[in-house]
Amino acid sequence: MIIGAINFPRALARLSFLAALLAAGGAHAQQSCQEDFQKLTEKRMAGIEALNAIGKAGKGKMDPEAACPAARRLVAIETEMMNYLSKNKEWCNIPDNVADGFKDARGKTQAFAAQACAAAAKMKEMRDQAAAGGGGMMAPPKLPAGPL
Repeated sequence: MIIGAINFPRALARLSFLAALLAAGGAHAQQSCQEDFQKLTEKRMAGIEALNAIGKAGKGKMDPEAACPAARRLVAIETEMMNYLSKNKEWCNIPDNVADGFKDARGKTQAFAAQACAAAAKMKEMRDQAAAGGGGMMAPPKLPAGPL
């Protein structure tokens, strides 16, 4: 099973917008928020790049077994970012729509991770059945013996 490649340009635009908003805050809050958020953004971008590399290696298709752990790591990073946004919403002057937009983006990443991990589990199950001699298919039913 192959899963379609991820395209994150909309989420990146939201992050750029958030960075611009952070720049509009107070001097101390601005510096602190920008530094913290920049670190989180770099981690997130590394996670996105890892998934994009998996898609590129598969010529536009995601290998679920490779994508599952990478997607889970990205969800963890986005969860960390979302928690930061929620915790520092007032301090960093983050508008509700930006936090909500990021929450929606994280939900899409979670859905992708769930899909990739389910497909990876199915692939493993099929491989295990094939290795056990099942060939990935169910055994044919037994026919009744004796007179009908």
